[in-house]
Amino acid sequence: MSALPLERAGEESTVVGEARGEITRQRILDAAQRLFSEHGSNGVSLRTITAEAGANSAAANYHFGSKKGLLEAVFARHATGIAQEREAQLRDCRAEPGRPPLLEQIVRAFLEPGMRGQHGGKGFARFRGRMLAENTDQTRELYSRYFNDSTGQFLDALQAALPDLSPHDLYWRFHVMLGTMVYTLANPGRIQILSNGDCDSSDPGLALDTLVPIIAQLFRNPAIPPVGGSETLHNINSIEAK
Repeated sequence: MSALPLERAGEESTVVGEARGEITRQRILDAAQRLFSEHGSNGVSLRTITAEAGANSAAANYHFGSKKGLLEAVFARHATGIAQEREAQLRDCRAEPGRPPLLEQIVRAFLEPGMRGQHGGKGFARFRGRMLAENTDQTRELYSRYFNDSTGQFLDALQAALPDLSPHDLYWRFHVMLGTMVYTLANPGRIQILSNGDCDSSDPGLALDTLVPIIAQLFRNPAIPPVGGSETLHNINSIEAK
């Protein structure tokens, strides 16, 4: 068998090297996501992550530059896909016969990409929950960079669907939706215990089908009077009594 020309042999060697490098990179990302989820970003060293991945620190430094760069790469690997899918689903939302109410469509378009598991599954969900619990400057920066644009589109869509709802109330209700999503993703098991297993937040489809109409109704509820003493409490009680 004749030998390969030197140029072709060099090209094939480069391709093989790049493939191996990408495999190593993915192993480091997988190990980092798992360890960051378990111990937090400050509770695990780069050396521990590379050892878990069966790699060396030089490989981690080559691919990510630093532990901070690695944390961002773990986040970006799936956050980008979630934001893009949210935007695509939002573009498909429209009020027409044969479709769910527009508000339910918008709420589902926001929740589904991050809860269904196409983008990192339960492992990435746990990672996101841990990052939010840590509430570091880097976490806030990453969430702003990767989600602010798509989230702004949803806030605009919700405001257009609910023109009588004040921006103040809209933001607070959106805040409740975010908290519900994060707690469901974290899946601490409390609802399973409290309901004696009747409610299972670990089932993404069931959780979505249950939460979408609840959150849509939250957005539809009457405006809440401004916070301020006993008069406000009286007004809130009056609304609840109707």
